[in-house]
Amino acid sequence: MKFPKMSALAQGVLLAGLPLAASLAWADAASKPVTQPEAAYQSAPSPLAGEEMYQNINPKAPPMTKAEFARAKQIYFERCAGCHGVLRKGATGKPLTPDITLGKGTEYLKVFIAYGSPAGMPNWQTSGEMSPQDVDLMARYIQQEPPTPPEYSLADIEKSRKVLIPVDQRPTRKLNNYNLDNLFSVTLRDAGEVALIDGDSKQIINIVKTGYAVHISRLSSSGRYLYVIGRDAKVNLIDLWMEKPDTVAEVKVGLEARSVETSKFKGWEDKIAVAGTYWPPQFVIMDGDTLKPRKIVSTRGMTVDNEYHPEPRVASIVASHYKPEFVINAKESGKIMMVDYSDLNNLKTTTIDSAKFLHDGGFDSSGRYFLVAANASNKIAVVDTKLDKLAALVDVGKTPHPGRGANFVHPKYGPVWSTSHLGSDDVTLIGTDPVKHPQYAWKVVATFKGQGGGSLFIKTHPKSKNLWVDTPLNPDAKVSQSAAVYDINNLDKGAQIVDVAACAKLTDDGAKRVVQPEFNKAGDEVWFSVWSAKNKESAIVVMDDKTRSCKAVIKDKRLITPTGKFNVFNTQHDIY
Repeated sequence: MKFPKMSALAQGVLLAGLPLAASLAWADAASKPVTQPEAAYQSAPSPLAGEEMYQNINPKAPPMTKAEFARAKQIYFERCAGCHGVLRKGATGKPLTPDITLGKGTEYLKVFIAYGSPAGMPNWQTSGEMSPQDVDLMARYIQQEPPTPPEYSLADIEKSRKVLIPVDQRPTRKLNNYNLDNLFSVTLRDAGEVALIDGDSKQIINIVKTGYAVHISRLSSSGRYLYVIGRDAKVNLIDLWMEKPDTVAEVKVGLEARSVETSKFKGWEDKIAVAGTYWPPQFVIMDGDTLKPRKIVSTRGMTVDNEYHPEPRVASIVASHYKPEFVINAKESGKIMMVDYSDLNNLKTTTIDSAKFLHDGGFDSSGRYFLVAANASNKIAVVDTKLDKLAALVDVGKTPHPGRGANFVHPKYGPVWSTSHLGSDDVTLIGTDPVKHPQYAWKVVATFKGQGGGSLFIKTHPKSKNLWVDTPLNPDAKVSQSAAVYDINNLDKGAQIVDVAACAKLTDDGAKRVVQPEFNKAGDEVWFSVWSAKNKESAIVVMDDKTRSCKAVIKDKRLITPTGKFNVFNTQHDIY
């Protein structure tokens, strides 16, 4: 689904008076529309909306009161920063700095904001998302100097750190009878919590207070410690050996974040943790058991196009199995950093050029190659973590969003890794075996159709014969409330569509978006979140993988907006 096209009058207003080059640029952009799921994903609210910032009054800009500026700043960080960047220098969206916007004028900007553009700007007013008053406010706001959020130093991080239970007072052995390998860490997005759920009994063990909208959960190499990070950059360290697993340390590593990871190389198990932030654009290396910050590294610098970027946000991070290194991806710059954590005083980093707008990804089945989506570039970058080199850049469909992807053995092409897409209905398979199947390695070997755009996650398991694909951001409720499942040995047969939301039997009129398939340790169950608004009922649906039928439903008033789910064993061992 594409956004409604502008009226002829609106297009005339936009194009009138523009230089020829700008008109041509707009026309070129108009041939590359952004889908509604993509725009919805990019415009997710930023925690920076609530941060205190300085209003720098530009004498050339239209006047704004302090209250108007504060209101506009909040709207910007809730709706616009994801595309245009914190400093409005441009990210997946165009720059909106005063040197550009002042020349356009308020009336031009109001029409553009109200009607949107086929290039991806949402039609904020005509869609009902903004009032005419808000549109006028934002047109004036983006002509002001952009406010800069505060930086976050090592001292700031250390000041925020809390060790609730010191290391020497923690258990020396597991004190509970839970099957920790089959424990699930479930994000309760709007509650600022994670639910720890026993995968065997389907009972909630504990609800742990965390940062807002936990983005991911990661396991230490031993499987003892669970690390979660909220979008507000708060990291919780949860000790699963406790009688009732709970937080033993916490720290705030910045103002906005998405990623956390721990050391996995032999001899470094559980010793080092790293968190990457959206703001400030940097990553923080910490002690694994106390979260004490040891090193901050900025990601500001040149892009792969040799242009300076002031805020390359840190997206995904994984730990190498071959070296004491973290693989750290800077979103806007397209730079992949192989960071050697063995000597923090003499930090060594190998930087790999790939493609801009790096986001999420996972390892191939061997654990050697990391495949990461450069989503706005419509590419998958393949990194050889043994040689610290780029193995390939693979062109795929529009806006790939694999999560960690899905590995399986194709009957013809051998081992493959797969991704679905936000911007198209494609499901793409990439060959991953350069030894026994070199003719297929790092090439798209097959593409088939899913339900539609708006997919966030794709998943299978070594013991499964099924490939599950969600579509939670598709604008069609019938599509967003279901999942597509394929027989990996007969992909040409097409998908069976499973109405997962119907299994939950929720009584209210919530959105019931079905998101993120996650297997249990045994590979015979697939867990889905049925995600409604925070004032609506949500649930977890457990599907029988073999029969593709409902097996169990977990309902609890504490399950507020459940989204991501991470099985301890599968996350610990990079099984997906």
